[in-house]
Amino acid sequence: MAAPHQETKQGQVSISPLLKRLAYPATEVQVSATEIAAAFALIFEDGLSQIQTAALLTLLHSTGLDRDAEVIAKCSHRMREAAVQVDKAALKAAMKSRGKKEGQYRGGLCDIVGTGGDSHSTFNISTTSSIIASPLLLTAKHGNRAQTSFSGSADVLQAVAPIPPKIDAVTAENLSKVYAATNYSFLFAPNFHHGMRYADTVRRGLGLRTIFNLMGPLANPVDWAIEARVVGVAYQSLGPVFVEALRQNGCKKALVVCGAEDLDEISCAGATNCWRLSEYPNAAYKQPENEDDECSCDEDQNPRTLVKMEMFQLHPSDFGLKAYPLTEVFGRKMPKDNAEKLMSILRNELPRDDPILSFVLQNVAALLVTSGICEAETSNMGPGDDGQVVTERGPGGGRWKEGVRRARWCIESGAALRSFEHFIEVTNQL
Repeated sequence: MAAPHQETKQGQVSISPLLKRLAYPATEVQVSATEIAAAFALIFEDGLSQIQTAALLTLLHSTGLDRDAEVIAKCSHRMREAAVQVDKAALKAAMKSRGKKEGQYRGGLCDIVGTGGDSHSTFNISTTSSIIASPLLLTAKHGNRAQTSFSGSADVLQAVAPIPPKIDAVTAENLSKVYAATNYSFLFAPNFHHGMRYADTVRRGLGLRTIFNLMGPLANPVDWAIEARVVGVAYQSLGPVFVEALRQNGCKKALVVCGAEDLDEISCAGATNCWRLSEYPNAAYKQPENEDDECSCDEDQNPRTLVKMEMFQLHPSDFGLKAYPLTEVFGRKMPKDNAEKLMSILRNELPRDDPILSFVLQNVAALLVTSGICEAETSNMGPGDDGQVVTERGPGGGRWKEGVRRARWCIESGAALRSFEHFIEVTNQL
C-alpha cells in the first residue's frame, strides 16, 4: 500500500494526508509500517520536500514509531532497495574464492556496527573489531563519518598514517574485485546510498536523533550476503526492538548488545545485555542433489535452518578478561588519535592486559562466536596457533573464551595487520 499522495507544482509528492494521520492518530485509521516505508522511499528519490521530510521524521520520533521494529525493518528495506546494487554473481564468486568456511561459519560476509548516540564517546571499537576479525571472517564494515561522536568509522580510517585506505574508491562496481584480493572491505555509506543526500540537510537542521540513526546498522548495501552480525544499541529498550527488526529482515545469525551503562558495545566495565538470533536445523528440509553448500546466505534465505531468539548477559569474566571502568577506555579524541591507537593495536604494541585491547577483544570474540567459527573442533589458523580449542561454554552456550583466543591470534600473528594492509593497497590501486 503506497503512501497517500498528490503531485505538487515542483513535481515532488505531497504526503500531507499521511502526516495528518500521524499527527492525529486518535481520529484516523492507524498508519501502517508499509505506508511509512513507502514515504521513506520517496526521500531517496528526492520525491519529498525538505519541509515534509522534516515533518515525517519529527512525527515518527514524537509518536515513538521510529522505535517500532516493523517500521525500522521496512524502512531499512526500502533504503537498501534504493542503494546502488552490487553484482551478486560476481560478489558470490569472490567470496567463494576466499574459502573461509570453518565450523558453522559458511564463508559469508560479517559486520559489526553500533547505532551510536550512547554519549560515552568510547574508542572506535566496532571499526577496530571488524579489521581484527578479517583474517578469519570476510568482513563488510558499513559505516560513515561521525554523526553523534567525535570520530566516526570513516573518519578514523581516513586518518590512518602514513597511507590511509582510499575508502571513497570502493563502489558497488568494484566491490567484488576488493574481495578477490582481501578479506576486508569498508563500505562507505555515501558511495552506496546516494539518496541519503536528500535527507542530510534536514537531519542536521533538526538536531535530534531520527529513525535514520537506527536504520543505518540495517542498511548494509550487501545485506543479502551478510551471514552474521553484531549490532550495538544505545538504550536497553532498543534491544528487543532491534533483534525483532533483524528477524523480520530475515537474519538468522545476529547478536544485539547493550552495555548496562547504555553502551552500544559489549561493556568492558560490567554486564552487557544480549539478544541473539541463532540457527537450528530445519527437520522438514530435504536437500536437493548437487546443492551448492557454499555461502548459502542470500535474499532467498537458507531453508535448511530455522531461527530462535534468546536473551542473556555477558560479563568480561565470561571472556576470561578483567573488567575495566569506562573511564579507562574514554575515547573523546580526534580521528588522528584514534587512528594511532588502532594501528598500535594491529601492530601488537599494547600489553596483553591493556584496557582498550581487552575492550576490543570482547567485541571481536562476540562476532567470531556469532559467525559460528568458534564451533570448529579443530584449529589451524596458521603460524602461532597452538591448535588448542577452548571448548568451555558460557552464557547463551557461546564459546566466548575461544573467541578471545582466536582474536588474540589475529593480532599477535600479524594476520590482522596484513589483512588491513592488503585492503589499503587494493583501494589505493582502484
